[in-house]
Amino acid sequence: MEKRVMTDSKRRKGLMAASALLGGVLVLSACSGGDDGGDKAGASGGDGASSQAKVDEAAAKKTSEAQIRITPKDGSDNASINNGTAVTVSKGSLTSVTMQTAAGAPVAGQISADKKSWKPTAQLSRATSYKIAAEAADSSGRVAHENASFATVSPANSFIGNFTPEDGSTVGVGMPVSINFDKAITNKAEVQKGISVSSSSGQEVVGHWFNANRLDFRPEDYWAGGSTVTLKLNLDGVQGANGVYGVQQKTVTFKVGRNQVSVVDAQTKTMKVMHDGKTIKTIPISAGSPENKTYQGQMVISEKFKETRMDGSTVGFKNDDGKGEYDIKDVPHAMRLSNSGTFIHGNYWGAKSIFGSANTSHGCVGMSDTKGAGDPNTPAAWFYNNSLIGDVVVVKNTGDKTVAPDNGLNGWNMSWAEWTAGSQA
Repeated sequence: MEKRVMTDSKRRKGLMAASALLGGVLVLSACSGGDDGGDKAGASGGDGASSQAKVDEAAAKKTSEAQIRITPKDGSDNASINNGTAVTVSKGSLTSVTMQTAAGAPVAGQISADKKSWKPTAQLSRATSYKIAAEAADSSGRVAHENASFATVSPANSFIGNFTPEDGSTVGVGMPVSINFDKAITNKAEVQKGISVSSSSGQEVVGHWFNANRLDFRPEDYWAGGSTVTLKLNLDGVQGANGVYGVQQKTVTFKVGRNQVSVVDAQTKTMKVMHDGKTIKTIPISAGSPENKTYQGQMVISEKFKETRMDGSTVGFKNDDGKGEYDIKDVPHAMRLSNSGTFIHGNYWGAKSIFGSANTSHGCVGMSDTKGAGDPNTPAAWFYNNSLIGDVVVVKNTGDKTVAPDNGLNGWNMSWAEWTAGSQA
């Protein structure tokens, strides 16, 4: 029994010694393993950084240096319809640009010869959404892409100027440049700054605001015969009123014909047609009656009609007011002198004897003519065929007031001082 206890004691001592030895080995292994593990961990970490660097380097090699810029900026909602749209690139060359409406309609454009820029080749539409997709490559052939979407200015937030005379036309020496804006202009100085009118004659040309919607330009004296006049509208993006911007970018040229000024004398009841101050023809006329006198002053022919209807009720003539109503549906060779209804025209319904002897009209200037405007030998036909839009007709000795400068294209009835005082330049 005792022997057995001793045996168990020795066994326990042997186990403890073994455990201590094993523990020492484990400690040693842990230290050794820790050192090895640290070396391996360090080696493994170094390999990871190296691999990432290689990935970054490869990515950098694939990234294009080309930098594309699209204007207007993505998300713009008040973009110009003229020259505000463009794509440019630095450190590369454009390879492709496509533009279309939000509905998918393509917009034509052209890449410049040096492949550094692109612009649409036609004017854009107002209140329309567009998309642009551009592609460019750098010197290594690496490709970059850029996209943008924007909307153009709406009609409610833009203004245009309807102008006369037309581009390429030939007009008389009295023809002003007249611009009528479709919205009231409150920032007149900025708008006028965006408009220039010049003449090949070197005449000084000044603008005059008649109201918030109309701006006319003329020189101090009539245009020089044979000269060329240029109108430039640089109104794109110009603020005309609060939240209202211009959209026009346009150049217009017109030629001035021979110097023809005609003088109507209501007392002598004749009209002298003059070229450069010399009378080339005298025509008998009939001006307004004593009850319906013709305006006096310098008037400019603004419209020509081989035949037109003249309805007295549209200008205030009625039978019950004692002025006499009239409605003639085929007035021949009619030319407008005022917006309020003053014309110089042919007359086939009056007796031939009145021309040169009596003033019988409702305020117009009449000349002998035939019904149908088919006879080129009548005085009215001759004057019609030898007149241009913009020719001046001076009316005098009627006993009536001078026509208002803004009643038609008749700003010549203002002195130069009065005219220039209406400029915002």
